[in-house]
Amino acid sequence: MATITLENLAHSYLAQPAGEADYALKQLDHVWSDGEAYALLGPSGCGKSTLLNIISGLLVPSQGRILFDDRDVTRADTVARNIAQVFQFPVVYDTMTVRENLAFPLKNRGHKANYIAARVSQIARMIGMEEVLDRRARRLTADAKQKISLGRGMVREDVNAILFDEPLTVIDPHMKWELRTQLKALHQEFGHTMIYVTHDQTEALTFADKVVVMFDGRVVQIGTPDELFERPAHTFVGYFIGSPGMNLFDAEIAGATARIGETSIALDAAYPASGGKVQLGIRPEFCRLGNDGNGLPVRIERVEDVGRHVIVRAQSQAGPLNIIAHEGLRPGPDDTHVVFEPGRINVYVDDWRISPQEENAVPAGGV
Repeated sequence: MATITLENLAHSYLAQPAGEADYALKQLDHVWSDGEAYALLGPSGCGKSTLLNIISGLLVPSQGRILFDDRDVTRADTVARNIAQVFQFPVVYDTMTVRENLAFPLKNRGHKANYIAARVSQIARMIGMEEVLDRRARRLTADAKQKISLGRGMVREDVNAILFDEPLTVIDPHMKWELRTQLKALHQEFGHTMIYVTHDQTEALTFADKVVVMFDGRVVQIGTPDELFERPAHTFVGYFIGSPGMNLFDAEIAGATARIGETSIALDAAYPASGGKVQLGIRPEFCRLGNDGNGLPVRIERVEDVGRHVIVRAQSQAGPLNIIAHEGLRPGPDDTHVVFEPGRINVYVDDWRISPQEENAVPAGGV
């Protein structure tokens, strides 16, 4: 297990990058704590696999250093970093049995037979493959082979880190939930440093202690699931986290009052004036429909019943917005306005969240 330090790290696939736009991974400084579980979350092409490959040693960064504890591993190969990696698609030895596949990393390192047998049995239980331990891998389905890859990645207890690159892509939905639960349990039991790449927010939020949200080659926020939901540091985080994502409206700010078009919105504190693009962000969960004429005028376009609550799709003078109405608060024909909870409103300037005390908007979330 290791603390992973990313120091002035950046990468371009071009030999001579001319500017920031040429970097697939933009400059990053951060320390990832020993023994924590991290998820790299973002859409395709945002740089998360590039960052994972740099950490694993499959890619040498254009600039900066990577340290495992106090050891510089920037140019060390994957073996020298003592990590385990699980890829998106299964990598198994077809001619070996499931048992032999799981035991292979331990045999290579000279562990005793009784330890290997006990550890293989433990991992087989975790991935639900006890009944097929003596079956050759070539006879198994793609999702079963991926479970072998997961098991082989986790079978060693002495690794500095375990890296997962979208490992549940070929796993059926029910097994995904079960394996995520087991991965979380394994992390809590053994305390490995784990880094899990995914574009699926559910996977990231249920697996990780800290989620690293990436957008356009940049880390825009690192935080707990609660922090990402309550205080998105960037408008992309607000949009990407949540279902539906955060509502965003262009606004003007004057002290503790915002204006969206002709409507005044009360804030919970005063904000300084700004010359940049100002937006209010509010989660659908914190919007309340009403018929007393207070708030932002809206027109309900449709209502989607998803069981425990309904999603109201509405239109306002500032554009579309989503409202989540829980049981007992179902929308009616007279609901023509929406009110925002003042304490739940986030204020953004040029896409970055600001607090009332800040003079200027700056990137947040440890970037």
